[in-house]
Amino acid sequence: MIKIQHEGFPLPEKKFHSLLIKIAGRLQLKGAVTIRIAGAAEVRALNRKYRRRNYATDVLSFPLGEKLPDGFYAGDILICWPVAEKQARQNAQSTEKELLLLMIHGLLHLQGHDHEKDQGEMLVLQKQLFAEYSGDMP
Repeated sequence: MIKIQHEGFPLPEKKFHSLLIKIAGRLQLKGAVTIRIAGAAEVRALNRKYRRRNYATDVLSFPLGEKLPDGFYAGDILICWPVAEKQARQNAQSTEKELLLLMIHGLLHLQGHDHEKDQGEMLVLQKQLFAEYSGDMP
């Protein structure tokens, strides 16, 4: 199960949900995931608390990977809408495509990938998944 929270941010939730279910299946990601789209202040506060970095980053992943009373829970992904919008402009693509890229990035982290420690495998897989699934986004 993938739950998307995006209060106050325009997001075609059904389209994203459908794509994310396919991507999670392709990755064989086990468990439920919550993806929250948030503002800069919320992301900055959590980035400062958990990573000791005092700025709003694009995406934060919080892998849990535990069995809970209502099932297995993979973890949470937090995406900063303002940073995603800025990066979309820099990358000359839609905000929706940038959000999809960040969601893929977060799912890969929940699966255990770490681009700061691997030899580039995570980012190669991210690029492949984005190329495969971003065609469904404007």
